Amino acid sequence: SFKQTFMEGRTVRYGLSLFIFLKKNQAFPTRLITFYRTFAQTTKGCPACNRRTGAEIIPCEPDAGNAAEGIVLYKATSQILQKESLLSLCMTQTIRTMLNLQFITHFTDTYSYADSARMALEGGCRWIQLRMKNSTLPELEKNARDIQALCRAYKATFIIDDHVELALALKADGVHLGKNDMPIAQARRIMGESFLIGGTANTIEDIRAHYRDGADYIGCGPYRFTTTKQGLAPLLGISGYRHIIQTMREEHISLPVIAIGGITRHDLPALLATGISGIAVSGCVLQAESPVEEMRRLLTYKAQ
Repeated sequence: SFKQTFMEGRTVRYGLSLFIFLKKNQAFPTRLITFYRTFAQTTKGCPACNRRTGAEIIPCEPDAGNAAEGIVLYKATSQILQKESLLSLCMTQTIRTMLNLQFITHFTDTYSYADSARMALEGGCRWIQLRMKNSTLPELEKNARDIQALCRAYKATFIIDDHVELALALKADGVHLGKNDMPIAQARRIMGESFLIGGTANTIEDIRAHYRDGADYIGCGPYRFTTTKQGLAPLLGISGYRHIIQTMREEHISLPVIAIGGITRHDLPALLATGISGIAVSGCVLQAESPVEEMRRLLTYKAQ
């Protein structure tokens, strides 16, 4: 049936890997149709997959010519997607580079939070997380509305850091929760399945808990010291990411892992070799001579 098909599978291409996420016994998540619609038209192959509870990572063959190859759609799902009436259930257009490159808003003496988001979007980023620590709720809401409007104009995913109630009120695409924020399981009960929920992690224990509680992705770090975040957890470095990814594979934990914390363009070769799903950046873009061009360089590198 229609509902059963989507409860059992969702397929998304994350840069270097194909993630098949299987969930059972949950309410129908409307955002899954968005994922399917975004990638269905570029489907060329169908690697074999195991349909089982949990999740499975299926590596794709490298292909510099088409970063969207390797998409898997169940036959029944492909037929369902041909009906425009069902596509109307989609939320906002999901980004082709979804989870590969995220931008975390920040401010400088030169740029405001909205400026930082606008430049990232102009540079091609399609995932913006609004993070405004120690700001008043009115300040946060004003910036959230301004940046959400920018994201809608660029068809970008808009995530709000920490504030579940504000994300619900503004109908943002989702929320990102730190260790000291609302527990992910509680946020999922409140928000339901139609919102993305990301969780901050520093250890494999954190990731196990987020996976169990229903997170959609992990913001894992810090990679190195960064001035854009206070109260840093222990630095991970390359060896830390390598250990986490290896352990996740051994335990069949398939969540996108986004590396974060002081990352620059020059770190990408070593970081991507660990098996992470993508990166989140902030300072390296805003501190560049041309933030827009730096974002383009990051995206160009990741597309190679």
